[in-house]
Amino acid sequence: MATIQQRGNKYYVIYLHETEAGEKKQKWESFSTLTAAKIRKKEVEYLKEKQELVVKDCITMNQLLDEYIELHGKARWAMATYDRSVNSIKNYIRPALGNMKIDEITTRHLEAFYQKLLKTPMVGCRYPKDKKSFVKTGAIREIHKILRNCFNQAVKWELLDRNPAINAMVPKHKPQKREIWPAETLFKAIDLCKDEGLKLCLQLSFACTLRSGEVLGLTWDCVDISEKAMSDGTPSLYIRKELQRVSKEAYEKADKKDVLFLFPESSKRTKSLLVLKTPKTESSIRRVFLPKSVAEMLQEYKKKQDEEKKMLGSEYQDFNLVVCSPFGTPREQTSIEEALKKLIRENDLPDIVFHSIRHASITYKLKLNGGDVKAVQGDSGHSQSSMVTDVYSHILDENRKMNADLFEKAFYSGKGKAEETNSAAASSQDSDMGTIMKLLGNPEAVALMKQLIAAVESSKE
Repeated sequence: MATIQQRGNKYYVIYLHETEAGEKKQKWESFSTLTAAKIRKKEVEYLKEKQELVVKDCITMNQLLDEYIELHGKARWAMATYDRSVNSIKNYIRPALGNMKIDEITTRHLEAFYQKLLKTPMVGCRYPKDKKSFVKTGAIREIHKILRNCFNQAVKWELLDRNPAINAMVPKHKPQKREIWPAETLFKAIDLCKDEGLKLCLQLSFACTLRSGEVLGLTWDCVDISEKAMSDGTPSLYIRKELQRVSKEAYEKADKKDVLFLFPESSKRTKSLLVLKTPKTESSIRRVFLPKSVAEMLQEYKKKQDEEKKMLGSEYQDFNLVVCSPFGTPREQTSIEEALKKLIRENDLPDIVFHSIRHASITYKLKLNGGDVKAVQGDSGHSQSSMVTDVYSHILDENRKMNADLFEKAFYSGKGKAEETNSAAASSQDSDMGTIMKLLGNPEAVALMKQLIAAVESSKE
C-alpha cells in the first residue's frame, strides 16, 4: 500500500516497487498539494492491484516517455487524448529528443526543437492539399503541453530537479478564423441538399449548436418530441452521447474510459473502433430546446425511419440512432464532411467545414438574444463563457455595415447638427418604441433596434 508524508510544504507519496532486475525499492514522489498526493496514492494502489504498476529507471527521454504514458497517460487521458498524445510523441518528440538524456535537455534545446518543427513536414495528413505542409503552430503548442506535463511528472518523481519546458518560448500561434455561412446561404444549401442525413445534421447543428460527434451520436431516447412536449412548447434534445472513432490501442490502454457502447467491427483488420461515449466535459452534458419547426421536422423524419425499418426487417441494424445509414448503421464524421464537400462543389457554395455550422449557430444566437452569453453557453456546452465570445462568435458584415450607418445618422448626416438630431430622436423614442416592438416579430430586428437606441444614448455623453 502507498502512504503519504508531509515534509515542509511538500507532500510525498511513498510506496514499494520492484525494479526490472527484480529488486524491491522504495519510491518517493513529491506533490505541492495534499489533494494531488491523494490522487496519486489512489492511482498507485489501483495500478498495483491490477499488477500494472511499472516504475523504470529513467535515463533517456524515450524511457521517460514510456513511463509517462504508462503511469500518467493510461490513468488520466481519455481515448481521443491518448491517440493524439501518443501520435505526437511517436511522430515528433521521440525522433528529435528520444535518445537524449533527460538531465541534459535544457530550455534552449526545447526552443530549438520547436523552431525546427516549423520546417518539419506534417505526418499523416488527412487531405491531399496538406501533404506538403509543415507542422502548424497549434500542433507545436500541443507538443509543448505534452513535454511540459511530462517533465513536470519527472520532477514529481524526483527524476529531475527542474522542468526545462516551464520557461521555453513557443512559436506564436494565431488561431485560424473559421469562415461561416450567412443564414440565407445555409438555408439555400439545406434546400439544395438531397442527402437527407446531411440535411438533418445541418439543421440540428445550427438550431441546437451541436458538434458533429454529438449529432451523429444522438439516439431517439434522448429526443423529446412527444405530443406533451410539443403542446408545452418544450421539445428538446438531451446531449449525453457522442460518436467517436478511436484506435484499438487507445480503447485498451485508456481502459475503455467513458465508453457507453461499442459498435460491431466491419473488419477485423481495421486498427480502430467506433464507439458511443460520454461527452468530453461535464458541461457538454446538457439539454437543448428545439425550435418548433425543427421538432416537427424530426417527427416526420422519425416516421420515415420507422417505415424503412419495417420494410427492411431483419436487414436493418437498429442502434436507435437518429442519423444513420439506410440500414441503421452509424454515419461517421468523414461521411458527413464528404457529403458537405460534394454539396458545396455541385452548387458553387462558399467553402466551409461542418464545424462552421456550429460557429454560425453561436454567432446568430448571440446576435438574436442581444448578447446573452450564458444562454448560448448553455446550448453550446462550453465550460467557459470566454470560449463563446473569444473563439466562436463572428462579427457579421451586415452588423459592421450597420455600425457605419448608425454613425452616419448620428454624427455626419446632420452636418454638425448631430446634437439636435439626436435630441429629437431621443424625445420620440419612448413613444415610437412601443409601436415598433409590436410591429417587429423578428427578434433580430429588435436586437438591432436596441443597438440603435444605445448609439443615440451614448452620443449624448
